[in-house]
Amino acid sequence: MAEIDWNLIKSFVTVAETGSLSAAARKLAASQPTLGRHIAELEQALGVTLFRRDRRGYALTEAGNTLYERGRAVSEQASAFSLLALGSVEAIEGTVRIAASEVVAACVLPEMTARLGVEEPGIEVEIVASNQVENLLRRDADIAIRMVKPAQNELVARKVADIPLRLCAASSYLDRRGRPLEPGDLVGHDLIGFDRSDEIIRGFTQFGISLTRNAFRFRTDNQIVLWEAVRAGNGIGFGQGPLIDRDPLVEKILPELTLPTLPVWLAMHRDVRSSVRIRRVADFLYEELKRYSAGAGSGANSAR
Repeated sequence: MAEIDWNLIKSFVTVAETGSLSAAARKLAASQPTLGRHIAELEQALGVTLFRRDRRGYALTEAGNTLYERGRAVSEQASAFSLLALGSVEAIEGTVRIAASEVVAACVLPEMTARLGVEEPGIEVEIVASNQVENLLRRDADIAIRMVKPAQNELVARKVADIPLRLCAASSYLDRRGRPLEPGDLVGHDLIGFDRSDEIIRGFTQFGISLTRNAFRFRTDNQIVLWEAVRAGNGIGFGQGPLIDRDPLVEKILPELTLPTLPVWLAMHRDVRSSVRIRRVADFLYEELKRYSAGAGSGANSAR
């Protein structure tokens, strides 16, 4: 008997486990004719019938059942060999560098990386507070959290969720100046906005409110300064919905207003996908960011 291709054994094991060529084809991302050919070749090489074929599918014969356990062990060993060749059995330890926007880097990631440290104490984390996608292209970061889908071919991106944006202000400010009940009430309030960008001005225009740059009593292009200005009671501004919910100092305003959302993308360079360390952190961040976007993150005011 000639040496058997391990792919034939893999196909045999998968058909035995799923009970049909169609189910096995979906699991292996292969075609049914290919799997049927593999089974026929293996039966011919072994000189035995491995399956009984009927309308209900493929059932192991006595000979097939005898060979199944050994075949599964061979298939698992072959898979382990492939993982080893890809570097996927490396120890989960070392440094992972994460690039994120200023607000996410300062206000969202620290809690997440604390939990990561409990689960993976061998991983060291470095945070780059930056909005530049080029971090990954220059390899200044292993993983990037971005609010826009990276277009570069060298990068692999996965959509996480959409974070809702909300109008908000400190409770101390609202206690002093009153709580707006409709969009028109915003005109008489102190507003917080960008310095050079007109993005917020254009947003107010959609609600029929015409503003100029001077309408913003507090102006900055730094996201962290903008958020801290809201928390300190400088006026009404914008914030990420989950971040507002977690902060005992801040309240949402006019929640019925439909505002743009922030799409969250997790990106990495194609070259680092084979690193189990980086993939582990990327998968961890994906789940944590989904929880955060849904408002399920921990925090002092998460239940409000």
